[in-house]
Amino acid sequence: MTDIAQNETDPFVWFQRWMADAIASEPSEPDAMTVTTVGADGRPSARMLLLKGVDPRGFVFYTNLQSRKGGELRLNAWVALLFFWKSLARQIRIEGRVEPVTDAEADAYFASRARISRLGAWASDQSRPLSGRADLERRLKHFEDQFPGEDIPRPPHWHGFRVVPDRFEFWQGMEFRLHDRTVFDRAPSGGWMRGKLFP
Repeated sequence: MTDIAQNETDPFVWFQRWMADAIASEPSEPDAMTVTTVGADGRPSARMLLLKGVDPRGFVFYTNLQSRKGGELRLNAWVALLFFWKSLARQIRIEGRVEPVTDAEADAYFASRARISRLGAWASDQSRPLSGRADLERRLKHFEDQFPGEDIPRPPHWHGFRVVPDRFEFWQGMEFRLHDRTVFDRAPSGGWMRGKLFP
């Protein structure tokens, strides 16, 4: 366990330290996270996404608003994130509410993506039934013809969300399953209350 666990009072600082460790040690996509939403029927739904930004405001990801997760987020803004780094025996659980990023933020990130990824955002009717791979390829070709250059606008159905956390849990695996668990809950004053949990 790193020495930051002994005295850190800001969970965002702790997150950044652990993410830096993960970037140095994980063989693939240390920014991968499970995003869990809840549907109108109360059923949870989880999937892996990539973290696209983090600052003291929260954690940012992007999606098709017409996807299952997009629809669920419109109905219920509460989400849970999970980062797990097996090589470090660490995980971070984050809970909070989503809010949309600004159009300027979404435009800037969309423009930074590879051309084929931007075209894919237009071509994919995400989460809807697909008759076969050829149908996706036909749709991709259509948008390649429609946008032949690098100037590809952000689709109106593609946007980002920021998870504004009110709870963190930092889990460090330890021998004999005597794991270390530290939680941070948002205080009414806006700061953070830190505590420990039994493993």
